[in-house]
Amino acid sequence: MSATQWTIGPADGELLIKTDKTGPAAKTGHRLTIRFDDWTGTVDVDGADPRRVELRVVVDSLEVLSGEGGLTPMTGAEKVLARSNALKSLKASKFPAITFSSTNISPVDGGFRLDGELTVAGKTVPHRVGITVAETGTVRELSATTTISHKTVGLKPYSLAMGALKVADEVELEFSARLDPTHG
Repeated sequence: MSATQWTIGPADGELLIKTDKTGPAAKTGHRLTIRFDDWTGTVDVDGADPRRVELRVVVDSLEVLSGEGGLTPMTGAEKVLARSNALKSLKASKFPAITFSSTNISPVDGGFRLDGELTVAGKTVPHRVGITVAETGTVRELSATTTISHKTVGLKPYSLAMGALKVADEVELEFSARLDPTHG
């Protein structure tokens, strides 16, 4: 079979980051759910097997969807402030994109293991992602959850009140997409 490239983006799925909170004042803060509205994934396939996967996320496209917990419900103004703080933490003005590029893809039960390079705020680190694939005819439902450490990628988690409340070091990235090669 010949090689093909599939392209996916926000019209095909969703890319979320979920944060937690830590510190003596953690109960006062919110666990955030953040969505990226501008991202592109490419999958080079040979037959039914992926050979290379790349993802590019525009950092400035992040939107704070919700904040759970805290002493009071998260307001619109707090979402705007949380977005601003996230952009600063990610150094978005200097590094406008987050990227992942696979270096090896291995089949596993129910999907694939992607080993690759993750670049956040200009720092590139090795990263592994497990992708679950469910197939119905030619349509593939893709999903993945992976953990990324602020420390590993050289970022300082946002904090306030002299560190009494801060974003936890590890954030969870959730990805889901519907890949239908018969529709572009």
